[in-house]
Amino acid sequence: MGQIYLVRHGQASFGSANYDQLSTLGYEQARLLGQWYANSRQSFQRVVVGGMARHRQTADSCLAELPKGQLADTEWITDPGFAEFDHHEVLRRHCPEASDAAAFQQLLAQHEEPQRALEHLFRAAMQRWMSGWHDDEYTETWPEFRRRCVAALERLDTDSSKQATIVFTSGGVIATLMQHLLGLQDYQVMELSWTLANCAVTKLLQRPGQFTLSYLNNYSHLEWLGQPGAVTYR
Repeated sequence: MGQIYLVRHGQASFGSANYDQLSTLGYEQARLLGQWYANSRQSFQRVVVGGMARHRQTADSCLAELPKGQLADTEWITDPGFAEFDHHEVLRRHCPEASDAAAFQQLLAQHEEPQRALEHLFRAAMQRWMSGWHDDEYTETWPEFRRRCVAALERLDTDSSKQATIVFTSGGVIATLMQHLLGLQDYQVMELSWTLANCAVTKLLQRPGQFTLSYLNNYSHLEWLGQPGAVTYR
């Protein structure tokens, strides 16, 4: 039986000019995951990176902690099918002020709890995107994103009964794949994505033509090895 480990990237640089970079804590989260795998002697025959900078940075920082023997003859693949949806576009279509960073920060600052205001805005933006009523306004529609994620997973379908694959991707991708495997509703995808911790691991078991969930959103490595504050969700 094959094993597939879906890793959400480490904490990215939220609020900066370029979100697609790990924060200092994000790099540390990735290292902690690598130390966990080193201690457990977990080896990987295949590494898949979703094509975004934060995915590759998480992969490099995590796997640098493993002894070379645990990555012997490992195949590295970049698959943009595991890239996140364009959350900037999704937010801008709902809230045009998000196009200007200064104006958007000013908008949020008007609220007593700016972080909660941002979450409400983003939830509404996601609902708009997923509704299907405005598909002509998006570069990638929700159904297209969902099909892309499922197709990427299906490309991992192999006949190997012992192969272990680790995939470095994003929360939206993982939540969407859970919808595919568990039959979740669209609104549940959105709710689930908010609960996925940075550098948490979701494990799938794979037989030819079949994927089964083993566990979801495991971040024990951050709680066990990390300092207070090591578990983050944004």
